[in-house]
Amino acid sequence: MLTITCSYPNPCEPGHSPFVRARLQHLAGLAEVRVIAPVPLIDWGNPRGRFWQSFLIPRRRRDGPIEVLHPKWAYPPGGTPANVACLYARLIGLVRRFRRRAGVDVIDSHFLYPDGVAAVRLARAAGLPCVVTLRGNELANAEHPLRRRLMRWAAVRAAALITVSEELRRFAISLGVPAARVRTVPNGVDTSVFYPRERQASRERFSLGPDERVVISAGALIPRKGHHFVVRALGALARRGVEATLLIAGEENRDGRFEKQIRRTVEETGMARRVRFLGFLNHEELVAAMSAADVLCLASSAEGWPNVVHEALACGTPVVATGVGAVPDMIPGGDYGFVVAPGSQGELEAALEKALSRDWDREAISRYGRARSWDQVAKEVFEVLSGTAGAGAE
Repeated sequence: MLTITCSYPNPCEPGHSPFVRARLQHLAGLAEVRVIAPVPLIDWGNPRGRFWQSFLIPRRRRDGPIEVLHPKWAYPPGGTPANVACLYARLIGLVRRFRRRAGVDVIDSHFLYPDGVAAVRLARAAGLPCVVTLRGNELANAEHPLRRRLMRWAAVRAAALITVSEELRRFAISLGVPAARVRTVPNGVDTSVFYPRERQASRERFSLGPDERVVISAGALIPRKGHHFVVRALGALARRGVEATLLIAGEENRDGRFEKQIRRTVEETGMARRVRFLGFLNHEELVAAMSAADVLCLASSAEGWPNVVHEALACGTPVVATGVGAVPDMIPGGDYGFVVAPGSQGELEAALEKALSRDWDREAISRYGRARSWDQVAKEVFEVLSGTAGAGAE
């Protein structure tokens, strides 16, 4: 299989879409996997202003069992449909060479726009089937009429679509794709990494007191992740005498720069002594932070399958999250956390107060969270891919 995606970790952005890498690494045990992960020639959206960072990224490298190519491509900023044309023009030669030399059976892509649209065009030009995974940004892109038209064009011509949630499956069907060609395959969790760590040691790692109430909010520092809503909710609780420390794990990325606004909210709510910005955490650090916390709070306005929820549960940490994307499926009952209406500050405050005052069965939460591994995900995805391989382009 040949994966075409702009969302794959690279040496300059190790935290870029790790869930794409996790699935492909486990698929590599079932199929020969090659990845084309284009990087911007001029990275207009780089959150650190490193517009030329692509020159620090090797053109070809090995990532475990996977060969990864990072061709440079030029694109106009702003997410215009011209991105699809630019991706196609840059990659068509590579795709044809891969097919000629490596015997590609199927093209795999992640996110329907712009990657998936370009991948379907490339597959049709190469006479190959294409499977596209919808991961969450499709709902926002569908609000733009031209992007929605392009997504519909690609969706109905893909050999199959994989969605990470039932909400996205319904969206795919609304584009005109037959239900039989859409399969929901939720993400998994790396059970060798995400499991409970010793609580006191984890707290000492972050200089937290043994009786201190701790909430963690994890994700990119962008408006959609809602860190500022968590700050406001905990500020309101503190004024009522329910104090908690908030750990914010994440950094700005190409989807937005919102750290200054979050810090402004911290100052406005009087939470400066209670909020700590941890920046990007690798998996081991994130596991320790989740194990140290009493609850993870995700106040997103939109999601596909939020991996931090799955990872927190695997660590035995209960979750308070807004009911977007697959969250209601991930938190099926009050034994694992609480689901609140998106945008409801009152519900968020009440759920956090309840979660912070409750004794949780963290061992049972961990068993539930660790029940779905990436090995299982890889087997389900492989079934979809192998069912389309050799079918040719539609």
